[in-house]
Amino acid sequence: MNRIIPIAIVAVIAAAGAGFWFSQSNGEAHAEQTQIQSSGSSSDDAAMADTSGVIEMVMGSDDAPVTIIEYASFTCPHCATFHEGVLKPLKADYVETGKVKFIFRDVYFDRFGLWASMVARCAGPEKFFGMADLLMKGQSEWTRAGDPVAIAGELRKVGRLAGIEDEKLQACMQDEDKAKSLVAWYEKNVANDDISGTPTLIIDGEKHSNMSYADLKKLIDDKLAQ
Repeated sequence: MNRIIPIAIVAVIAAAGAGFWFSQSNGEAHAEQTQIQSSGSSSDDAAMADTSGVIEMVMGSDDAPVTIIEYASFTCPHCATFHEGVLKPLKADYVETGKVKFIFRDVYFDRFGLWASMVARCAGPEKFFGMADLLMKGQSEWTRAGDPVAIAGELRKVGRLAGIEDEKLQACMQDEDKAKSLVAWYEKNVANDDISGTPTLIIDGEKHSNMSYADLKKLIDDKLAQ
């Protein structure tokens, strides 16, 4: 598993996309989560970035009785498993029926997760979750495409599948200000909610680690019954 120290960020805009680099070290992690290692401070670039333009990605009714926030990374294998095995039935059973409001918050373990987020956000909020589906489903392929240029190329392919034109896609991936804003937003959210790994769920203000759909369903049903 990878642990990240999110303060060591160098902004490099190159042909492969917005090149934000994260210092990484290897270590043992919980079997069902990818762990976040924090140094307790933020980079100057991230601290000064304007996060007001970052859009919260939301599914479901604002009036839903239960709110779930998922902290996840596009390069976290456990997040991809959660997305397929838990989020899909959750969406059908609770989000689309007006019982749950679901919020997705990005976590960046590496530059590739940041690039994926920038691609997912490129087509706007209305297409974000469809893009997320494609990125999570194909995670094992695009994350192993090879060097950074090859991975960026695979991410562009996902963007094209969603109908994003090459010029717009390239602009999104090379938007340095957006990259800095996303990193600052991520660091602030992780600190505020004391997030130590992904996927992590905040359910009506209560923090929970990764869980099966059966366990999540029981938890939601208990809340709805109150």
